[in-house]
Amino acid sequence: MSSTDQDLETGPGTDWEQVQASAEFADLRRRLRVFVFPMTVIFLAWYLLYVLLADYAHGFMSTKVAGNINVGLVIGLLQFVSTFVITWLYVRYANRKLDPVADKIRGEIEGESE
Repeated sequence: MSSTDQDLETGPGTDWEQVQASAEFADLRRRLRVFVFPMTVIFLAWYLLYVLLADYAHGFMSTKVAGNINVGLVIGLLQFVSTFVITWLYVRYANRKLDPVADKIRGEIEGESE
């Protein structure tokens, strides 16, 4: 068996297992979950509220705000706005909290493999 075959069997697999078991990777996963799980719950609750109001609060949702614009339309458009806000918050969070750790891990991996 050549050294290249041996490296393919033990090298990369072992590296990834070591990375996955590292404290830095666990911290990266924890940081991601700290943002993603609560934000997902908040968004799904917001969306479910919209659906429930649309189904059970016809009078409220059809209340005119201005001209032919009603509360249902405003809340529906706010669903899109909230999606953009969540995206912006995630990018900001990732740039400050996730990317530095991911870059450090990537640097360690690439530095060891060269």
